[in-house]
Amino acid sequence: MYHIAIRRKEMVMLNQPVTHSVVTPTATVLPSPAANPFAEITGHAGLIASEFSYKKDEEIYGEDEPAEYVYQVISGAVRSYKLLSDGRRQIGAFHLPGDVFGLEFGSSHRLAAEAIIDTNVRLVKRRSLEQAASVDVAVARKLWTMTAGDLRHAEDHMLLLGRKTAMERVATFLLEMDRRLAVAGMMALPMCRRDIGDYLGLTLETVSRALSQLHSQGVLGFSGARQIVLRNRQRLRSMDA
Repeated sequence: MYHIAIRRKEMVMLNQPVTHSVVTPTATVLPSPAANPFAEITGHAGLIASEFSYKKDEEIYGEDEPAEYVYQVISGAVRSYKLLSDGRRQIGAFHLPGDVFGLEFGSSHRLAAEAIIDTNVRLVKRRSLEQAASVDVAVARKLWTMTAGDLRHAEDHMLLLGRKTAMERVATFLLEMDRRLAVAGMMALPMCRRDIGDYLGLTLETVSRALSQLHSQGVLGFSGARQIVLRNRQRLRSMDA
């Protein structure tokens, strides 16, 4: 019943014009339209986008649910994940402000998606995007670019899980977050260490041990529970090579 209520609310919102509610900013700012392919697509094709809010740890969609919408993070952060048969969780990606998620090759979602913190997203009907792509080469090309980016991330993640040591995985993660989140030399991680472990295929203890070791070696510094300053990026890059 809970999911039905959310779906009904989404459907009502999708029949309304885009709202411009005030959103509390996070460490990452939504890209400008010129650098935002999703905004370019919706604007170019004249598609109606709506905004929706999710609380911390609230499910956005579940595994195997119909893939009816495509989403973009406005503020906050989202994790997409799969629960394994033994109860373990494998996080496939972290979606941060500006990122698009929910694009699927099939008719249903292969992974579930949850808000890591209080999150605002923009959503568009998938069918509307597909119809626009079928008649507009520019829209089709931008959709392909986004899909190819997701595929590249999946390939990099597969390499990370299959061939890298625990320390190499943590180094790769820190460099990725530094690229995507760093503001004024500091990154504020929205995800907890358990999330990081489930993304890297490591235990919470292993992640904490690796971060402590990097801290003791002067590679990084902590400023608060989840704020990290990278002091030696070259050392991390050498681990990530």
